[in-house]
Amino acid sequence: MSGFNAKDLAMAMTFATPNTLLGKMQPKGLAARIATTIAIAFLGSILITIAAKTSVPTWPVPVTLQSMAIAIIAAAVGFRVAVATVFLYLAQGLAGLPVFAGAFAGVPYVLGPTGGFLIGFLVMAAIIGFLADRGATRNVFSSFGAMMLGAVALFVFGFVWLMAMSGNAGWIDQSDVVGSAFRGAVQPFIVWDILKMAFASMTVAGGWAIVRRF
Repeated sequence: MSGFNAKDLAMAMTFATPNTLLGKMQPKGLAARIATTIAIAFLGSILITIAAKTSVPTWPVPVTLQSMAIAIIAAAVGFRVAVATVFLYLAQGLAGLPVFAGAFAGVPYVLGPTGGFLIGFLVMAAIIGFLADRGATRNVFSSFGAMMLGAVALFVFGFVWLMAMSGNAGWIDQSDVVGSAFRGAVQPFIVWDILKMAFASMTVAGGWAIVRRF
């Protein structure tokens, strides 16, 4: 059995596959790839923070752009960098930095009733990034399908978490936990997330069009 050599290390440190935009554009040198990946993770966490603070005044509940930003990032950079980016974003929130949509942060908020949706962002990024590494986000239709799969996983994870923590959420009607939680935390966002995933898939497809041209 051969040892772990420099070639194996270079492959392990590729970070993104050629099926992603990052994989097509990342520098060849190992040190440059590491620096680029770190920069993208930090810039991505900032983009997610900006998206979280961007509120679209819709009825009955305002909509933020976090899921759209995460979908675009994951589709563009693949599994490893997407997970690292969202993990960094969550770590910033756990540390108390004001990166989430509301005014609160820290461990109690992340582990609270609606914190499952925040942790679900990591699941969403992993799914979309995994599919992106396998070429699923190179055209608008398969990209939309991958993003919708990630969005569904986000809602399922967040909703199951909310059910488990429903006793700590004052806005949930304890006589109709499932119904009131669904109406408050899922139903108002379904159509908007479909639209966000459609816009995200078109954005990534536009990126691929530019790469193919130049």
